[in-house]
Amino acid sequence: MDLFLAKKLVAALVLPPTGPLLIALVGLALVAFKPKLGAALAWIGVLSLLAFSLPSVSHALLRGMDRHAALDFADVREAQAIVILGGGLRRNAPEYGGDTLGRLTLERVRYGALVARKTRLPVLTSGGSVYGGTAEAVVMKRALEEEFGVQVRWTETRSRDTRSNARETAALLMPLGITRVLLVAHSFDMPRAIAEFDSAGLRAIAAPTAVIGDQPADAHALDWLPGMTALHGSYYALYEFLAGLARVLP
Repeated sequence: MDLFLAKKLVAALVLPPTGPLLIALVGLALVAFKPKLGAALAWIGVLSLLAFSLPSVSHALLRGMDRHAALDFADVREAQAIVILGGGLRRNAPEYGGDTLGRLTLERVRYGALVARKTRLPVLTSGGSVYGGTAEAVVMKRALEEEFGVQVRWTETRSRDTRSNARETAALLMPLGITRVLLVAHSFDMPRAIAEFDSAGLRAIAAPTAVIGDQPADAHALDWLPGMTALHGSYYALYEFLAGLARVLP
């Protein structure tokens, strides 16, 4: 197993829902031998999973990861290109006859198309073949051109994570004299993405999608109940926290 897959496995085991469930299972296994410790671990696992499933907790975690405002198109005159980062594919989708955009990538592509139409800047899609099959950048290019009417000038197809997104993109653009880009990604992973692009030598201007704003004052009571959408949000926020921590550790 290579390092990339090892990191993915560790994340899958630590992050919710698997992480809290494993804690609860360990607690239940210990109850017969160490009742107090076992019960404590079981409750920690169950309650943490419940907390991560609450919209209020998910919103707070996501808001804590990034406070970039939506892109102000009056501030993009220095940008030379648009870079849209892949966020995963849906493999072998029967209704599409093959690989198609996953939810996160679709949100980025849709917003990237809007940014491209407003700025008229050339577009690069970035994303390799993480688990085999068609590279994300190729599927993104197809969707942008065929479904959104936006031409893609470059495709970066070698990367497998945000760090290699930045390095491979820089290797394509910097020889062309392009050093300032609009970076399209989700708000929750924008801080780490910008840091990686800066390290690679590209000045990245944040063009976030799914910007986390204030919770609406008129939220319905059902909005406070646990749900999968909130659990997904907590997962992404915690993933970015761990990835950011791993980035700065030696």
